[in-house]
Amino acid sequence: MTTIAMSKRGTVTIPPAIRRKLGLEKLANPILIVEERDGGLSLQPATAVPVRDLTRGLIEQWIKDDEAEMRTLRSKSKTKHP
Repeated sequence: MTTIAMSKRGTVTIPPAIRRKLGLEKLANPILIVEERDGGLSLQPATAVPVRDLTRGLIEQWIKDDEAEMRTLRSKSKTKHP
């Protein structure tokens, strides 16, 4: 566990050892996904891929997966708020 400071603008600096471990220092423009989870934050390395490099099948599968997830979330929302 590491403690880091956050500026008034919300800027944080990932310690060098963690950047090296995740391979972020090797990337020209590293990207992180930030998610709120259980009252905390989760940071994960990400990669930007040009849409033109994605197959139609992959994009269609992502759309199906997203739609299924939205149906699940909506059904859970309806059962919690009758």
